[in-house]
Amino acid sequence: MKCIIIDDEPLAIDVLMDYCQKLDFVELEGTFTNPLEAISVIKEKKIDLIFCDIEMPQINGIDFITSLDNTPMFIFTTAYSQYAVEGFNLNAIDYLVKPIPYNRFIKAISRAKEVMAYKKNTVNDNVFPSHGEAATATPKYIFVKAEYESVKINLDEIEYIQGLKDYLKIHVTGTNKAILTLMSFKEILDKLPNHQFLRVHKSFVVNISCIRTVQRNRIVINDVRIPIGESYKSSFFHMLGL
Repeated sequence: MKCIIIDDEPLAIDVLMDYCQKLDFVELEGTFTNPLEAISVIKEKKIDLIFCDIEMPQINGIDFITSLDNTPMFIFTTAYSQYAVEGFNLNAIDYLVKPIPYNRFIKAISRAKEVMAYKKNTVNDNVFPSHGEAATATPKYIFVKAEYESVKINLDEIEYIQGLKDYLKIHVTGTNKAILTLMSFKEILDKLPNHQFLRVHKSFVVNISCIRTVQRNRIVINDVRIPIGESYKSSFFHMLGL
C-alpha cells in the first residue's frame, strides 16, 4: 500500500512515519508540510492512501482532498474533533484525533487495507465508481428483500435503520415511508461499509454522514432524535473523535 503523509507539523509527521515503518505492507512514498507539493507525487506514484491533516496554513485538508481528481483513500489526522462528521461525509476511511495512539492507527490502516483488498477483488464495475469519479472504495448500493421483491437502496440515501423485533425499518432520504425488511442487524451490517454506518443502540444503526448534531445521549438526523445506548457510547464517540 503506497502512502503519503501531509501535515504542517513535523512532529506529527514523525509519529506517523514511525508507525508506518513498523508495517511491512506500507510503502511510505513521501511526507509533505505543504499539501500542494504532494499533488505530483499522488499522480505519478499512484498513491493508495493519504494521511492528511485538516488545519494547515496553505490549504484546508478537506478542501485539498475534494480538489483532487481520482481521489485515493484518505485518513484525516487532526487535533480538532469538530470536523469528524464533515470528514465522514467525504467518505474518509477514518478520522484520527491527535495525539494518535498506535492501536488507533492500526485500526484505521487495517480498515484501509481491507477496503483496498475488497476493491481489488471486486470485478463488478457497478459496485465502485468509474475511473473518472472520485474513488471512495465504497459500494454505492445494497439490495434488501421487502415483501415480494428485492429493493435497491443507495447507501448515501439511508439515514438510519431501526429495529422492530424480527424486522428492520430502513429510513431513506426524501420519503416518509420506510422500507420494511425481514433481516437482523448482523445481516444488514454485513452489507454496509463500517466506516459509514455504525450501530449506536440495540435498536438503531445510523449513517454517520447524515448526522446533524450529536448530544450527550442522542443523535439528531433530519429532526429525528436517536438514542445512544450506554454500551455503544464509547465506540461511537471514539469513531467521531469526540
